[in-house]
Amino acid sequence: MSYAAWILLTASLVGVCCGLVGVLLILRRMAMMADAISHTVLLGIVVAYLITLQLSGIHMFIGAIIAGLLTALLVQWFHQLGVQQEASIGIVFTTLFAIGVILIATKAGNAHLDVQHSLMGEITFIPWNKTDLPFIGEVPKAVVSLVLVLIVILLVLLLFYKEWKLTSFDPVFAASIGIPVGLMHYVFMSLVSITSVAAFDAVGAILVIAMLITPAAAAYLWTDKLSMMLLLSSGFGIIAAFLGYYMAVWLDTSISGAMALSTGIIFIISFLMAPRYGLLGKFIIGKATRNESNATAG
Repeated sequence: MSYAAWILLTASLVGVCCGLVGVLLILRRMAMMADAISHTVLLGIVVAYLITLQLSGIHMFIGAIIAGLLTALLVQWFHQLGVQQEASIGIVFTTLFAIGVILIATKAGNAHLDVQHSLMGEITFIPWNKTDLPFIGEVPKAVVSLVLVLIVILLVLLLFYKEWKLTSFDPVFAASIGIPVGLMHYVFMSLVSITSVAAFDAVGAILVIAMLITPAAAAYLWTDKLSMMLLLSSGFGIIAAFLGYYMAVWLDTSISGAMALSTGIIFIISFLMAPRYGLLGKFIIGKATRNESNATAG
């Protein structure tokens, strides 16, 4: 594959993984947790590196999962103590992220870890960092990681589709019929964590947040059906990857930044044009309702 094709494939995989997980974040009204976990996984990555002195491997995912679960547990703990949910998220993620930044500056300065790279990412380097797979050949390590994470996400979503649907739309009813809502919550936090760390090195925290929240929010404007929402969100993530890449080439700017901007463009179009919840759709429905009322009155 060409250099550009590997970049587009990597970004598309990020879009699909984040798009699938992002739908559940939006439905559970946990969008800010995406921001929190995409930053706090830095602490898990740094601690995993300091323990193993290796910059790649399964230990990175383990560290990220632990950091993500720690974030969820601390946010829940503070909230139970009376701190507002938004304040709890802000306190936990800024503190854990700051610890990660300090550890990078003081303990991992000689490694390929830096704050700017963590925030913005550098997807242009992805095609050069390859691994040799049997029967396939050389493939970027980021692509391998993202494919494995996508398989895990799809398996978890498909195996427990009914449980995800019930706990997302009506957690009280789900708990009343015996679904372990708390366990599903922490399984979901684990999915968010591994998705974040798989995309972290490739595209950075900013694009991870954009891909987790914006395509799913756009999909939410188009449909009330979960399966269609998942498909639309994934599709919007892929569209944002391609649109952002060619926009970056045209403007000679950051690819990750352009892709994040593209997710915003897709949301604005959806906000205006979505047939039911978009501004235009609401206007048409409202006009039709008024005409029907007038016709009935007449």
